[in-house]
Amino acid sequence: MPAPILAATGVAAAYRATQNLAGDAGGDFAATLQRAVEGVVEVQRGADTAATQALQGQGSVTDVVLAVSRAELALQTATTLRDRVVSAYQDVMRMPI
Repeated sequence: MPAPILAATGVAAAYRATQNLAGDAGGDFAATLQRAVEGVVEVQRGADTAATQALQGQGSVTDVVLAVSRAELALQTATTLRDRVVSAYQDVMRMPI
């Protein structure tokens, strides 16, 4: 896939994931969280695949850079989300009864 298509696909996938998370607000939180983690793992696998293909001479460096950037962004987003959930939990636990 050409680089602009990969970038657009990544943006579209992130948008769909955000919409799915927002649409499942009334659903099971654990299932929503599981899908989000699986999405991050899938992006990481895509970056690994792109790097492997480039090492074998079947992919371009641009594709690898885009895939690794998307994977890094997904990991940073997951870490930020985790930190905010932990912070919210700690705030709730500090509330007086």
